[in-house]
Amino acid sequence: MKLSIIIPVYRTAHTLDRCVESVLAQQYTDMEIILVDDGSPDNCPKKCDEWAITDTRITVIHQSNCGLSGARNAGIKKATGDYLTFVDSDDFIAPDTYQPLMELLSRRTDIDILEYPYIWHSGSSDERTVLFQNTEYSDIISYWLKGYAYEHTYACNKLFKKELFANVCFPIGKVFEDVATLPLLAQQAKCIVTTDIGTYHYWMNPNGITNKAKGTELSMLLDAHMAMAIYPEILNDSRFYMNALNIQMDVFEFTGHSPILPNRIITPFATGLSFKNRLKAVALDLIGIKNICKLNTLFHKIQHSRS
Repeated sequence: MKLSIIIPVYRTAHTLDRCVESVLAQQYTDMEIILVDDGSPDNCPKKCDEWAITDTRITVIHQSNCGLSGARNAGIKKATGDYLTFVDSDDFIAPDTYQPLMELLSRRTDIDILEYPYIWHSGSSDERTVLFQNTEYSDIISYWLKGYAYEHTYACNKLFKKELFANVCFPIGKVFEDVATLPLLAQQAKCIVTTDIGTYHYWMNPNGITNKAKGTELSMLLDAHMAMAIYPEILNDSRFYMNALNIQMDVFEFTGHSPILPNRIITPFATGLSFKNRLKAVALDLIGIKNICKLNTLFHKIQHSRS
């Protein structure tokens, strides 16, 4: 079975070599590496071409800048593998990650999506390892709620059957594109598996959208999570709802727009809630979602005035 590894490249000349080297160093060899130069204005286009000369498995696409979604979509269109995976060019893969993952997929050809561990903000003081148990899910609702998939919607620490992308692409002009796309893929999947095999290293990017997102970007994030409201079980889940509430409060603080998250009564004793979310659940029950958003905004204004 062939694996297509799609690497969007934009303004990452300082990390691109590390990224590509980590992929080429994998024991698994039946793969193609698609470097998508998304109109990068630095030395990346030249670096991509130089890498293609060193290994026949590397293909380069040069295109005008259209964002991460457009770069990934271009790679998907070019890919010839049975399975697809993505690597951001400021990240890297731990040694001997793909070989055991592909061995598992060769034994279990029914698996549509395979998710593996990652290290968040690798190399920083905030570094955090996220592990998974060897668990199988047969539908999106169990994966979303029992597997807490909404907390790790990243495309990069997953292997997908290519056929899932037949009618799915990453949304052009949107940020937090993974949050919008993973549900579309998971809805098609009959078998989703998480494993304790392998490690993906998410590198800390201080200029990334996660760290610089404001009202417009956070509204896109909230909209993507709210798309899952088509499943009543998901929106009624306390932990998912509180996760969405935290985003809603940030959106309100930046935009002042009325909340789109419907009001719910959340018991503070619900399983899986952090201490902060338990306090927010009490406030939510007492004053409602719009007032808790106002209170959160006022609290941050007071904090800012004192700093």
